Amino acid sequence: MKENIPIDKILEIAIRKEQEARAFYLDLGKRVQDPAVRETLEFLAGEEAKHQEFLEKYRRGELAGGALALSTVVDYRILEHLEEGEAPDLSGPLTPEQAFLVAARREHASHEVYLRLSHMHSPGPARDLLEKMANEELRHKEKVEYLYANTAFPQTSGG
Repeated sequence: MKENIPIDKILEIAIRKEQEARAFYLDLGKRVQDPAVRETLEFLAGEEAKHQEFLEKYRRGELAGGALALSTVVDYRILEHLEEGEAPDLSGPLTPEQAFLVAARREHASHEVYLRLSHMHSPGPARDLLEKMANEELRHKEKVEYLYANTAFPQTSGG
């Protein structure tokens, strides 16, 4: 039997999660020296703020049910194919590669949380919302993995 958590509780959890993600990216940006990487992490923080705003509008009834488009996202699973190893020490400076891997891990975890929550619901508005949020987190993971791949394995003049 599905455990249906009330939509208001889901939204409360999701909003808090997006606030934490925004703070995480802003903090992570302080730990990298590369201005382009810092700018990218600030962009991700802004995306999390947009998610929070979306969820708050949804909670206030200001959005139609299908306001967040579900489009296809490709999960390259780069993070899952890399050796886990130790997570970087977040108390000091990070290389661009480390910052993007930390970000990918965060997005992967967020995707999993929303997906697990969606599976706890019967088909309906709450499940639809959670699946859309899971898809948005997967979209972020895709972007960060792309940035990681291009940073860690830059193309050379030889192709």
